[in-house]
Amino acid sequence: MPEGGKILVVDDDLSVRQFLTIMLERTGHRVKAAASGPEALRILELDEYDLVITDMKMPGITGLELIKRVKEAAPLTEVIMITAYATTDSAVEAMKNGAFDYVIKPFKIDELRLIIDKALNQQRMASENRLLRERLQERDHYQNIIGGAGPMQVVFDLIEKVKDTRINVLVTGESGTGKELVARAIHASGKRSDAPFLGINCGAIPESLIESELFGHRKGAFTGAVQNKKGLFEAASGGTLFLDEIGELPLAMQVKMLRALQERKVKAVGGLEEVPVDVRIIAATNRDLQVEVAEGRFREDLFYRLNVVPIPLPPLRERRTDIPPLVAHFVEKYCEEYGLPEPTLDDAAFRNLLAYDYPGNVRELENIIERVVALGVDAIPIGVPGVGDLPASPVQRPTRDAFFAVDEFPDEGVQLEDKLSELESKLIGEALRRTDGRKKEAASLLGLTFRQFRYKLGKVEKDAES
Repeated sequence: MPEGGKILVVDDDLSVRQFLTIMLERTGHRVKAAASGPEALRILELDEYDLVITDMKMPGITGLELIKRVKEAAPLTEVIMITAYATTDSAVEAMKNGAFDYVIKPFKIDELRLIIDKALNQQRMASENRLLRERLQERDHYQNIIGGAGPMQVVFDLIEKVKDTRINVLVTGESGTGKELVARAIHASGKRSDAPFLGINCGAIPESLIESELFGHRKGAFTGAVQNKKGLFEAASGGTLFLDEIGELPLAMQVKMLRALQERKVKAVGGLEEVPVDVRIIAATNRDLQVEVAEGRFREDLFYRLNVVPIPLPPLRERRTDIPPLVAHFVEKYCEEYGLPEPTLDDAAFRNLLAYDYPGNVRELENIIERVVALGVDAIPIGVPGVGDLPASPVQRPTRDAFFAVDEFPDEGVQLEDKLSELESKLIGEALRRTDGRKKEAASLLGLTFRQFRYKLGKVEKDAES
């Protein structure tokens, strides 16, 4: 028998409602009953159900109409009709409206149970398929991590490999490269996505309080501990704990952290018992922990415990091809946030943006674009290398196409839509050529999701045929 489902029984006969409720609850299902179609619809507005079992002839709304209304509001909810007034026409209409099955009264209990089990199995498969599709769509940009082939493709491949495991991950890279985004992407795209994602900056919490933050405390354990408090290890159980700036963790706490990771148990400050925890650890640092180990500032055993799967993030200066799609993304983000018109950056400005080394990486690029959108290009400090020459005329949004040279503007003018279509077709063709026809990699090169790329490619192919 499959795992218990959430079932709504709808019948104007009290004895039938009671019988089905008792039978279903005994087999592990959660059941609610309604005496009419309108009452059932009110219940369905407040909560979701896996299965509705309904009579056909009822006052107010018939079972046939109820099936239609249920499937319109919740397409994944299955519906079984039970009736003593069976006709071929009503059976055909019930199935046409979306019923899973049509059962004639009086029914055999074992046969009804089998039909219910099948309906719940189908509902679960449909729900899992929808969740899988959503996760596959999410994966295209992994929670706003924008990057194409090359260094970032390695990062995406590692995310894909570790997302469904409990293995410890150490994300390294300079400040502003997106270490927390990677941690969140691992969590959100994996099996633990429904459980908590909690994080702590190990360098931002005073040494006297970090043990309590991580492991919790009991009432009276220290001044100010007026009640019991769960630590992050326990609160994140079943999910992911993100330990940012792990290189800042005091040596005394490193010993306790090591024990928590080895034993998968924590003991609260002032507590006597150890509590088992099931948590995936993702740590991050902008330090070279191997150097920290060599100089005695970080425990070697803790380093190896955390560094099971290392994910090094490249600085932005080593993936300059990602700058155009990042600029487009941040412009769209901040224009929408501030409700401001979209500015234009000319070719000279884009060359500056591409040439700048970004010691603050993606975070610094985002800050620059936010200033451009919010305050105008004149707000950018002249002293910022490679950025002081940005133009001061906000006209329209910079697009990825603006990064490429265009022919001299002809005296007779151009058909802009035709020109853009031609350029789009050339760029898609070149991306496919460079990736040997691999569409996902071509989409990444163009800063597009796979769905967007597939749509544009189909449009190009259709135009070519016409």
